[in-house]
Amino acid sequence: MELLKRILKLVRPYWVRLTVAIVLMAIVGSLSGLTAYLVKPVMDSIFVQRNAMMLRILPLLVLGVFFLRSACDWGQRYQMRYVGLKIISDLRQQLYDHIQDLSLAYVERSSTGVLMSRITNDVNLLQGAVSAAITSFLKDSFTMIGLIFVVFYQDWRLASLAVLILPGAYLLIDSLGKKMRRYSKRCQEAMGDISSIVQELLRGIRVVKAFCGEEYEMKRFDRENERIFKYNMRISVVQGISSPLMELLGAMGIATIIGYGGFQVIKGQSTPGTFFSFLAALFMLYKPMKRLSKVNNLIQNGLAAARRIFEVLDTSIEVVDRPGAKALKGIEKGIEFRDVSFSYGNGVVLKNINLYIPAGEVIALVGVSGGGKTTLASLIPRFYDLRDGEILIDGVDIRNYSIASLRSRIAMVTQDPFLFNDTIRNNIAYGNFEKGDEEIIRAAKAAYAYDFIMELPRGFDTVVGDRGVSLSGGQKQRICIARAFLKDAPILILDEATSSLDNESEKEVQESLFNLMKGRTTIIIAHRLSTIINANRIFVISGGEIVEAGTHEQLMEAGGEYSKLYRMQFLGEKNVKRESAR
Repeated sequence: MELLKRILKLVRPYWVRLTVAIVLMAIVGSLSGLTAYLVKPVMDSIFVQRNAMMLRILPLLVLGVFFLRSACDWGQRYQMRYVGLKIISDLRQQLYDHIQDLSLAYVERSSTGVLMSRITNDVNLLQGAVSAAITSFLKDSFTMIGLIFVVFYQDWRLASLAVLILPGAYLLIDSLGKKMRRYSKRCQEAMGDISSIVQELLRGIRVVKAFCGEEYEMKRFDRENERIFKYNMRISVVQGISSPLMELLGAMGIATIIGYGGFQVIKGQSTPGTFFSFLAALFMLYKPMKRLSKVNNLIQNGLAAARRIFEVLDTSIEVVDRPGAKALKGIEKGIEFRDVSFSYGNGVVLKNINLYIPAGEVIALVGVSGGGKTTLASLIPRFYDLRDGEILIDGVDIRNYSIASLRSRIAMVTQDPFLFNDTIRNNIAYGNFEKGDEEIIRAAKAAYAYDFIMELPRGFDTVVGDRGVSLSGGQKQRICIARAFLKDAPILILDEATSSLDNESEKEVQESLFNLMKGRTTIIIAHRLSTIINANRIFVISGGEIVEAGTHEQLMEAGGEYSKLYRMQFLGEKNVKRESAR
């Protein structure tokens, strides 16, 4: 009931159209009853009494009733279709917007395939419940009311006999509906899992082929595919059995009524017209009852989907603006980490970080993988929210700035250069689409990307393909750097921006990065220590703590963790060069 209430709340903006549809459905239901009632005068006046006047009137009346009924039926179908599709469109948009507002932590711990299944598969199932099922439920309910009125009006004794089957039919529908909801929920969960498997395969196809994992992936897909098949077969069994059982119940009722009604006509207690009018109404009553049993299956599918959709919508947004949050205009003094600790679940990632970065300074974070470097940098744009300590910009806690203004003052270039399946122009201008062509070209030149862009078939209008598949690693990275140039933010975060590049590409990218860092407060997360020698200060992070800090020269003289890392990397690079020379 709670789910139904929430679904019905979505209808409120469209109550006018819904009211029109309901009125038209009520007319359709009334006219269905009138159609059944007209059997009595047709039988008694024309075929029994042989009334010529009624022979001229009744066919025209029947034709008029059917014409009006068809017109109203078309009108209600159009209105309900509009309302149903609009509700689903609103819900899909609401779900998409909410997922974007959820914290990065939630998205990272959720399966991408499952979230995609919510927006596509689950919303489509709910559409079936809202548009088709509710339409049929309301229309058939009004039709049944009209026909039941005729049935009782014609012969209340026969009607009472017919009604005895209804409790059995209701219990049957209710029992089958519960099974449908259970199997549908499991089937939808399996669909989410199979979406995740397909997405992982497509993204990691190189790894799969390189490690001969095709057979493993096939078996993994086959298991989930078989699960979906089994649940769908169970759903088919429930759907298949409901219709024959309803027909059997109906046949039992009709056989009883024909026997008892025929006996009344023979005894002269009823006219043939009354009996056939009653029988016509009863036969017409059977169809909407049968459709309602099928509608129940649609509704159960829709309710199972709605539960999964509302689970996402009910997930609280962890990173939000504080009341009265102000806009961050720029950075004048610097960024300060004050007693910052952070954890994912039970795992502590950062411990008591105290760090001050003056405005315009370039600092580097180094250390072994998993030490907490990326997490520390990700706290500045509030991808995650702190539980202990505070981060301040110009002496103000970043949580007192609005999220939009904070992130608009931060540019990021990451190890994985993500490009959208769009033109180079739109990839550079992403988030700053109001910028003109001149500014986009200037950013591309500053990132040393302009020359290779102009060599492409359509220049800035070249579509890069999924994740920039048509470009090299260095080219993708320079487009991302051009995007950061165009944003022109005072704070810059470079997260392993050159670690995945070869030496030649790294040299080109480094030149564009040096341009980008000028005049900006820059945090560099570096794997190759040779790229951060000129940083104002270097911080070594190990086990979530700052264990060393200073310039490159100071840290090398100290002979600590940084010195060990640098010598190991330097010797490794020398050995590689020797092997290459041979």
